[in-house]
Amino acid sequence: MSALVINEIFHSIQGESTHAGRPCVFVRLTACDLRCSWCDTEYAFHEGKKRDLDEIVQEVLDYRCDLVEVTGGEPLLQSAVHELMARLLDLGKTVMLETGGHRDISAVDPRVHRIVDVKLPSSGESHRVRVENFPLLGERDELKFVVQDRVDFDQALELIERHGLAERCPLLFSPVSGVIEPAELADWLLASGLRARLQLQLHKLLWPEALRGV
Repeated sequence: MSALVINEIFHSIQGESTHAGRPCVFVRLTACDLRCSWCDTEYAFHEGKKRDLDEIVQEVLDYRCDLVEVTGGEPLLQSAVHELMARLLDLGKTVMLETGGHRDISAVDPRVHRIVDVKLPSSGESHRVRVENFPLLGERDELKFVVQDRVDFDQALELIERHGLAERCPLLFSPVSGVIEPAELADWLLASGLRARLQLQLHKLLWPEALRGV
């Protein structure tokens, strides 16, 4: 029987993406092969328990919520994630996948909404960006840029221009919490004329003291 190492499953408000504000069930998988400098889920690197897919699917169904996000860690490190997503889709769920952008997304079920991170210089992992993923993106997918400073922002603009990303899918920009003021990033976006969305991690505004499960 297929299984996955799961860090946590919880019901919360979707804090990011074009689905921000919607109730959502999060399935967080254990393990990540990136070490971004600003990571806020380091507890998912190693903590987790191996669970059968039947058990995982049932827990998701128990919440009676239409939207599910599969996240991590890096969920594409575990091959059984594809079966999990397919089963949830077959049950009528809207499934989102958040991935670090360094793993091949070509095998992901085309019904999945892929949220693909693009690592910028301040993350320390910008050399891992898999540009081969960009041509695979479509209108149901989204690209996420986490920005710490102007160098990051300018690098994001350069990548967007070079690969024609604004024409492929929605673009999301997030400020690194506690490092850059959201208003500063907003000013840069306005001045750039870029068709993009500023996101402020709504879950952290709602539950600022919570470190997980939000």
